[in-house]
Amino acid sequence: MERPSRQRQQERETEHESDEETLSCPECDSTEIVTDADQELVCEDCGLVLDERNIDRGPEWRAFNHSERQSKSRVGAPITETMHDKGLTTTIDWKDKDAYGRSLSSEKRSQMHRLRKWQERIRTKDAGERNLQFALSEIDRMASALGVPRSVREVASVIYRRALNEDLIRGRSIEGVSTAALYAACRQEGIPRSLDEVADVSRVPQKEIGRTYRYISQELGLELKPVDPKQFVPRFASSLELSEEVQSKATEIIDVSAEQGLLSGKSPTGFAAAAIYAASLLCNEKKTQREVADVAQVTEVTIRNRYQEQIEAMGFR
Repeated sequence: MERPSRQRQQERETEHESDEETLSCPECDSTEIVTDADQELVCEDCGLVLDERNIDRGPEWRAFNHSERQSKSRVGAPITETMHDKGLTTTIDWKDKDAYGRSLSSEKRSQMHRLRKWQERIRTKDAGERNLQFALSEIDRMASALGVPRSVREVASVIYRRALNEDLIRGRSIEGVSTAALYAACRQEGIPRSLDEVADVSRVPQKEIGRTYRYISQELGLELKPVDPKQFVPRFASSLELSEEVQSKATEIIDVSAEQGLLSGKSPTGFAAAAIYAASLLCNEKKTQREVADVAQVTEVTIRNRYQEQIEAMGFR
């Protein structure tokens, strides 16, 4: 009696899989055959391409500049956490022109103006969404002022949304929580921005930012490592127009003094500023304590105290 067709099909698939598993390279007889990112079967030992199964996942059209790409693309912007509706909304263009580039009549222009106004109003359905929109716009404003990358804005928006879902905003200002979320995002992404720098672009006092940051990081379980002073060295040295030699020496000073336990309980910005000041003296590119203090936003007293400790740790006294 003939076996069912389904059983025969399963046997053929099993044979085919076993053939693929025992596939060897005809060049070096190696069985280390892998599939790379271009969907090609490649020998891992000699690099011979055994089978090409390329699938072009790009668009079927070609574009040679940004304007052509924008005009031919049939998709919108990607979903983003930095907008309260995640970018899934209708946008009415501000240009009073039709699809062919011709100017609209006065009657149509008035109609478009009314539609834009109502579109802006109905994007937020309640006070909660309006508050979220305001908080995310504050994060975007402060991130632009600090010059942090787009990824930090996304992370800050996610942290704020988590705080909102956990009801951590109640009893606190929206500006304070959004600033704390941005500071936490900078810490999480390893972008060196001190609390003083964040407070300078915020509309709330530094004490409130620090208090709110500690609260939301504890409640949300954010695993944030202590700030490494070496992260501040390239930015401070660049602002002071110091050479790579000074940066390398400052990093060495931080490593040596940190191994001796001098970093514990100290401000990372002050520690980095003192290391840069000491390195500039050792490399004959002297900068005054006032110049370094202005760039690092610390006091000259802090630099003097940390400088003395670091010089002794390096064994120069």
